[in-house]
Order: sequence, then structure tokens, then C-alpha cells
Amino acid sequence: MVAPLRIGLAGLGTVGGGVIQLLDVNAALVARRAGRPIIVSAVSARDRSRDRGIDLSRFRWEDDATRLAAADDVDVVVELVGGADGPALTLARATLAAHKPFVTANKAMLAHHGLLLAELAEASSTPLKFEAAVAGGIPVIKGLREGAAANALSGVYGILNGTCNYILTRMEKEGLEFSAVLADAQALGFAEADPSFDIDGVDAAHKLTILASLAFGSRPDFGAVGISGIRALRLVDIRQAASMGYRVRLVGMAEQTGDRLLQRVHPALVPMSHPLAAVEGPLNAVVAEGNFVGRLFFMGRGAGAGPTASAVVADLIDIARGEAGPAFAMPVDALATFAPADPSSQQGRYYLRLAVADRPGVLAELTAILRDCGVSIEALQQPSPGDDGTAIVTIVTHATAERAVNAAATAMAALDSSLDDPLIMPILGQEG
Repeated sequence: MVAPLRIGLAGLGTVGGGVIQLLDVNAALVARRAGRPIIVSAVSARDRSRDRGIDLSRFRWEDDATRLAAADDVDVVVELVGGADGPALTLARATLAAHKPFVTANKAMLAHHGLLLAELAEASSTPLKFEAAVAGGIPVIKGLREGAAANALSGVYGILNGTCNYILTRMEKEGLEFSAVLADAQALGFAEADPSFDIDGVDAAHKLTILASLAFGSRPDFGAVGISGIRALRLVDIRQAASMGYRVRLVGMAEQTGDRLLQRVHPALVPMSHPLAAVEGPLNAVVAEGNFVGRLFFMGRGAGAGPTASAVVADLIDIARGEAGPAFAMPVDALATFAPADPSSQQGRYYLRLAVADRPGVLAELTAILRDCGVSIEALQQPSPGDDGTAIVTIVTHATAERAVNAAATAMAALDSSLDDPLIMPILGQEG
């Protein structure tokens, strides 16, 4: 009989429990696909006494997760602890140094230390797998690393955070303001007590860093990602977008132009005809554009016990089969170093929303600023009447340079009639 692949599992939260349940329920199927059984032999977590609704008595317990790396009864370590540094990174380094395969769902650690870990994995000829780190159960890592390997990709972009997409979907369907939906999402468990990583775009930026490296053969560079979240969005923005045939989505996008790479996360107006506009609730979606394969579209559940556990076990099946390869699709010394592209040089149409004093002459001031900055107006509306002396003004520009729109917004914010910082969102083209 073929010996089982023995797993040391660090982290017994939602996903860790999901991995154990999946390996229990689908044990026979997993063994057939892997060519050998895959079993959990040892586990580790911070609280040994906590009731997780799973029988853990059959597994050996390690209080110190790092000891899993050297354990004789562990062939592969699965890290589901989380955090860019600390115990997760220590465990990753110890595992790879011990020449054992390492599987993780930790996008923050990969975004910040992925290159280091890839170097360690390559030096020890050891698999480093992270399908679960981006878009949960959607096989987008395998899709880019393997399925699209023969293509030159011009861009990769998508909806990478389910919490933000859930909030935006409820705002548009129920006519609720951002703060009300966020509070409800926290009560229902869709958002953390401190939602900053999600709503400020950091989580999406971690995932985009990984996708960009795979798509363009670049060294992961989280510091080069421009990040803007959804905290400043109002219901008026959702309604204005809908009235023009758009939906608002938090989009992470990366594009290569020559020796420069643009990476950014920001809310954007997405045409109803674009596939991303149909992605609702906590779903994730990724689009990749290849020069031979054309457009690839991946969509599904991006978080939760089942989808994330599915991705973790898919990596374990690869390891059991002996399938390995460079972590970021090519050897570390072949990964390119791209200079960050200047986002202000981007050309496109933009949406601006301003809160100004409701008095004569203000609109003339705004249009004069746009004129002086070289920004042509496609549409200007005051969607709601003044309330307590405040007026909301929304503007859609013709195609122009982003630096011109930014300059106009800065000048508008300096007006004594301005009551809030202007909100700027790019408008995606019909074809993305």
C-alpha cells in the first residue's frame, strides 16, 4: 500500500477546520486523485482548549507550530495562521529549510515576503504552494501559472475582496449608505470588527501583488501597488453610476507597458456589459488577457471554509502526485524587476463627486477649474437638492490624462465653497 501524505496543520480556525472536514468527507476521492491517502497527523493552534466542533483527539498536538517543520510524522506543513510576519513567516522559513513542502493561504505573507520564500523553496528544491491565497476556491493561481503559461498577458484585473463587493452590492440593491451596510456586514460576520484591511483595499492589494507576479513574471512588489478603498463612497455615487449604465466595484488591476508595471486597487465604474458588473455579493472574479488565448474569466466564492479548504487540498494533491515547479511560474533569477508605472499618465474617462456650498457661482468655479486643467466635461449633474446649504455635484469627463483630473480635484478642494475632498473614480472601458 502506498504510504499516506502526512500533514502538519498550523491554524485551526474556519479554514483549518474546513481542511480537516474536507479530508474526512472526500477521503476516498482525494486518495484516488492524489495516488495516495492524504491525512492530518499533527495540528497546532494558539488555544488548545477551544471547542472547534471537530474531533481533534486523533491528531498529535504541537503547542509550538514551528516544531511541525522538523516532526518525523509530518511530510507537508499547511500554514493557516495568517499575518505577514511573526509565527507564520517563522514556520514558512523553518519548513522550507527542512526541505519539506509548504502550503499556505497567507496572501499578506506572500505579498511581503514571497520572493524570499520562493528563493528558499528553490534552493531546497521544495514545493511552495498558495492556491488558496487568492480568490479562495477559484483556481486562478493554477490558471495563470499553468493554463496560461504559453501566453504573454497584457493585463490581469478583477474583484479581489468579497467583503467590499458584498457592501457595494447591498448598497446598490437596497439603497443603503456605506456605514449602514458595513455595520450589518460586521454583525453577520462578513466583515471583521476592524474592517480596515478590506474596505481600505489592502487585502485586495496583497492578492494583486501575487497575481501580477504570476501574470508578468515579475518580482512581487507590494510597495508599488497604489491603493484606494471604498470608505469614501456614498449612496449617491452608486445611484449616479446606475443612472449612467455602470456599477461601482473595487477593482485590482495590473498592466505591463514596456519595462514598467502598473499595479493599483481602486473603486471604479464598470459598464453593465462588462463581466465584472455581474459579480455580486461576496463573490470574487479575475480577468486575464492573453495574446493567444484571449480573455480568461474566473469567478466563484473567494472566501469561507469550503472554498479555501478546497484550494488548500488541491495543492496537497499536487504535492502527493510529485507535481512541483517554481512558486511564481518561473525560476527566481528569471523574474523581472519592473519600475512602477506612473498612474497619473493613464488616459481615460473619470467620475468626480464633490460636496460644495449651495450658492450662486459655485458651478462656474468648478467648470473654470476643469477648463484650466484641460479636462473636458461629458456630463455635469446636481443629483440631489441642497440640504442645509450643501449641494452634491457629479462630473463625468471625456477621455483625459489622470494627472489633469487630479490637478482639477486638488484645485476644487482648495475652494472656500468645497465642503469635502472630491472623490475620483476611473471608468472602465466597455471591453475592460
